Amino acid sequence: MKAIEVNGLGKRYSLEKSASRRLISLLRRPGRERASDFWALRDVSFTVERGESFGILGTNGSGKSTLLQILAGVMQPTLGTAKVDGRVSAILELGSGFNPEFTGRENVFLNAAILGLTQEQIRARYPQIAEFAEIGDFLDQPVRTYSSGMVMRLAFSVAVHIDPEVLIVDEALAVGDIYFQQRCLRHLHRMRERNVTLVFVSHSPTELRALCTRSLWLDHGQVRELGDTDPVIGRYLAYSAGAHLVSRESPEVADARPGATPDSLPAAAPVSRWQGSATPLGEVRHRFGNQRAQVLGADITDGKGNVVKAAREGDELVVRVEVRAVERVERPIVGFLMRNERGETIYGTNTAREQIEMKAIEAGTRELVSFRWTAPGLASRRYSFTVGISDGELASYQTCDYAEDALTLNWLGEDAPAGEYMSVPWRARWAIGGDDTTGTNGNAETNLGAAGTTARATWGSGLR
Repeated sequence: MKAIEVNGLGKRYSLEKSASRRLISLLRRPGRERASDFWALRDVSFTVERGESFGILGTNGSGKSTLLQILAGVMQPTLGTAKVDGRVSAILELGSGFNPEFTGRENVFLNAAILGLTQEQIRARYPQIAEFAEIGDFLDQPVRTYSSGMVMRLAFSVAVHIDPEVLIVDEALAVGDIYFQQRCLRHLHRMRERNVTLVFVSHSPTELRALCTRSLWLDHGQVRELGDTDPVIGRYLAYSAGAHLVSRESPEVADARPGATPDSLPAAAPVSRWQGSATPLGEVRHRFGNQRAQVLGADITDGKGNVVKAAREGDELVVRVEVRAVERVERPIVGFLMRNERGETIYGTNTAREQIEMKAIEAGTRELVSFRWTAPGLASRRYSFTVGISDGELASYQTCDYAEDALTLNWLGEDAPAGEYMSVPWRARWAIGGDDTTGTNGNAETNLGAAGTTARATWGSGLR
C-alpha cells in the first residue's frame, strides 16, 4: 500500500524583480515559461510504501526542502501531484510552526492541536514530550530565548509523540548535540519497527544507510537516481567528489560526471611484481577518485603476517594498504575506515592523523602502508573496511582512490544487544555488609591499554 505517491511534480518560482511582474507570473498558465523562471523541482516522480524508510539526498539547492514542504502540505506545486496518505508530522525549517513569543509549553499545545490532537490527548502526552526534549524549566520560557539546539529538541519531541503515520524530517538532527542525535536515531528506529513511514533528508551517508532502505538523489531539482540506498549513496559521493566510479553494477571504470567517458582516465603506469605486496583487491562495492593514484591491494594480517578473516579482543592486527602512483602524488595520505553492518563508522585512521609524513610518490612507484593495532572488545558481528589514498592535507585534499568496503572481518566476540558494538574492560569496588569486594570483567588493569583501539602506521618506499 502506498503512503506517498508523487507524479510529475514541479515547482516554479519567478525571479522577476518588480512585484507587479511577479503577480502576473502567478496568473500565467503552468505551461508558459519566461527566461526569469526558476524551477526548484521539475518532473519528480516516486512512491513510498507504507512503513518504508525513504531517504532524500543532494547538494544544497537541489530542491530537497522544497519537496518536503510540498509533501508536508505547506506549499503547493506548480505542476504534478503529491498524495500523502495518513497523519503527517514534519520537522522542516528550524522552529517552523513555533511562535517565538509563546512559551515552549504553549507551543507544544498549539502544534499538537494543529496536527490533530485533542486537548485531552495533548495533556496525556505532554509529560513524555517534556521528558524527551530535556530542556527543563525553559519549557515555561518564551521560545525566542531558546538556543537552536533547544528549539530542535522541542520540535522533534512534539513531532514524534503525536503518533504520526508519516514522519518527514529535514536535516533536523544536524543541529543537536551528539547525545541527542543518538537518542533521536534510536527513536526513529523504534518508529520504523511500529511501521511508521519515514521520509528523511540528511547530508550524512551514515544516517541514511542506518535508517533508509531506498533513497532519492535530487540534482538541480530533478531525479538523478532512485533505488536502494547503498548504491545511490555511492554514486552520489563519487559525483560530489567530481570523481570516477566503479560500481558492482558496472565493473568498468567510468566517470560519474555527465558526458565523461572512461577514456578520460590517465593511463596506468607499468608496475613490476613484488613478493611483499598486499592481497589484490577483489570486488569492491563502490570505488571513486581522480585515479592519480590507485589502491592495488589491501588485507588484514596477524602479527606474524598471516592474512586473517576473523579476530577477537586482544589480537594484534595489521591493516595493509598497497598503493600505486599513476602520476606524481605530492602529499599522499593513506588510511582506512572500519564500519559496522549499518554503515556506521566504528574506527578509522590515516597516515596524516597518525602524524606519519609520507614523501611524494613518483609515477609508477608503489608503497605499502601498514597500520598496526590491537583488536578491541567488539560484539560478534561482521565489520567492513574501506581503504583509500588522497593527495593533500587533512583540511584540504583530493581523493585519488576510495575503495568502499574492500575488506570484511568477522569478530569472534560475545553476542550483544542490538545497537551495542563495544565492550570495555572495567574494574569496580563495592561493599556489601561492610565487606569490600573487587570485580573485573577480565584482567582489566593490564587489558585496559591493550583493548583500547590504538594504531601506529609504517610505510615502505621504493617498491617498484
